[in-house]
Amino acid sequence: IRAEILTEDDIPSEIRKTLGFTTKQRLNTLIHNVIMNSMDQDDIRMSADIQEAMFELRHFMFDHVYTNPIAKGEEVKAKAMIRQLFGFYKDHIEFLPEKYLAMLDEGEKTERVICDYIAGMTDQYAITKFSEYFLPQAWQVDGY
Repeated sequence: IRAEILTEDDIPSEIRKTLGFTTKQRLNTLIHNVIMNSMDQDDIRMSADIQEAMFELRHFMFDHVYTNPIAKGEEVKAKAMIRQLFGFYKDHIEFLPEKYLAMLDEGEKTERVICDYIAGMTDQYAITKFSEYFLPQAWQVDGY
């Protein structure tokens, strides 16, 4: 929705009636449903109607968003960005946060630690780090 690949109205009405009419409402419905259905249980549960609506939403999202040409067009760039970040961290291990450097000290393989770090990044954080490491920063000359 934020990427303007679809609008709220594009989501099937039955799904919206069950889960909510906005992203915030849908998240609220899912969270509260899981909490209420898992309380005093040995496992995490969701009510059947909410679970069915969630699976329908997931199916809809795969059909209309994840395989959408706009989204797929970004996939090539995202993969290249991740590869470059991986290479950067492999060559400059000192840029990893302390937590990940400690994992290396404990004997974890470098590649695994770098993968774990990158996998934990949000999209925006990965883009920020990529920009920081690979794109020139603006600078100013006095008087201009």
